[in-house]
Amino acid sequence: MKGLKKLLYIMNTLRSEQGCPWDKKQTLETLTPYTLEETYELIDAIISGNKAHIEEELGDVLFQVVFYACIAEEQGWSNFDTIAMKTAEKLIERHPHVFADENWSTDQQRLAGWEKIKRDQNKKRMLAGELTDSASILDDIPKNLPALMKAKKLQKRAASVNFDWPDFSFVIDKIDEELLELKQAISQRDPVHTEEELGDLLFALVNLGRHLKIDPEIALEKCNLKFKKRFGYIETQLSQSGKKPEDSNLAEMENYWQQAKTLK
Repeated sequence: MKGLKKLLYIMNTLRSEQGCPWDKKQTLETLTPYTLEETYELIDAIISGNKAHIEEELGDVLFQVVFYACIAEEQGWSNFDTIAMKTAEKLIERHPHVFADENWSTDQQRLAGWEKIKRDQNKKRMLAGELTDSASILDDIPKNLPALMKAKKLQKRAASVNFDWPDFSFVIDKIDEELLELKQAISQRDPVHTEEELGDLLFALVNLGRHLKIDPEIALEKCNLKFKKRFGYIETQLSQSGKKPEDSNLAEMENYWQQAKTLK
C-alpha cells in the first residue's frame, strides 16, 4: 500500500497552506465535473484496450476519490480510511453467499438478494435519520444519471421484485410494437407524441440490452467510435481527390462508407 500512502500524502500537501492554489480552492461541488470527465476518459481507455492508458485513467479516478476524502476529513465528517472501511462492510453485507452461509446459486437469486439487502440497509438509514421515508423502491435512483444508465437501473430495480419479461424474446416483441407506434406518430405529424414514442422505443432497447447482458451506454459508445472511424475514412478518400465532404455528394460518400465497412 506504499502507493496509496504516497498519494494520500501528496493530496494533503496539495491542500496544505504551502500547497497548490487551484487544489486548495476546490470543493465537493466544484470537483464533480472533473469526476465525470475522468470517468468517461477511463471508459474510453477501457474500450480502446490500451492497458497503459487504462492504468493511467484508473489513477486519475482514484485521485478523485482521494480528493473527496481529503475534503471530507478537513470538514470533520469522514476520511479515506472510514470511507474504505464502510465500503468493505457494505460489500460483506451484500455478499452473504460469499462471506456467510446464504445460498444464491442463480443470477436471479443474487439480484433479488442484493436488492432486498439494499432495501433493508435503507430502512436502517431511515430509522437513523440518514434518509427520508421512501414510498417507492425507485425513489433512491440518482436523478442525475445519464438517461440510458437510469433506464437500465429502473428496469433492474423493477426486475428485482419480479416485474420483468420472462426472456428477451418478449422484449423484441415489445420493440416491434414500439417501433410501429413510433411510425404511426410520425405519420400523424405529432411531434409531442413522436417524442414520447421514440422514448418508449429507446427504453425497450435498453431493456433488450439488459436481458442480453449488454450495457447500452457502452454499446452506443462503440457505435460512435465505429461511425467516427468510417467517416474519417470518407474524409481521407475525398482528401486524396482534393475534395472536402461539402464538395461531395451522398452517392459518392455512401460508396466510400461501404468501402469503410469492409475494413478492420
